[in-house]
Amino acid sequence: MININQVNFENKRVVVRVDFNVPLDENFNITDDTRMRAAMPTIQKVINDKGMIILMSHLGRPKKNPDPNFSMKPILAHLKELVGKDVAFAEDCAKAADKVAAMQPGNVLLLENLRFYAEEEGKPRGIEKGEEGYDEAKKALKASQKEFTKTLASYAITTSTTFSAPHTAPTLPPL
Repeated sequence: MININQVNFENKRVVVRVDFNVPLDENFNITDDTRMRAAMPTIQKVINDKGMIILMSHLGRPKKNPDPNFSMKPILAHLKELVGKDVAFAEDCAKAADKVAAMQPGNVLLLENLRFYAEEEGKPRGIEKGEEGYDEAKKALKASQKEFTKTLASYAITTSTTFSAPHTAPTLPPL
């Protein structure tokens, strides 16, 4: 396994799963940005290499799709401050192909909350385990989960994962 510092991301699109599930106050202001700051070395590495970075995260546990109370929009301004450049925003994480295709080297794109799709957690919504129809709903969700995953993976040439663990260098699958 190689680590991120051994890869040159020039002209590559990179999807990075970040942990931007940050606490927000009643006015949607970030009260602790530790998780965002922890992801900055990975983000800056891709930017500095002139790669194109697509950031995806969840925020909270929305029960409906989409729920503006769980949008990633409130963190966008602070993310721009942290990276020191403009960050584009995709209103729908599963329909961002056009925004991804328009990216240029050094661009950053933040996808809307992954949990606006039940496929992200893998749990059917609106029906509880043990209720009639749950098994069918779970089976249908598993099938759509595969398509959801393929869509997200299609945004990148290289996929990386970071869980904001600053004590280790993020690792990448073989390229």
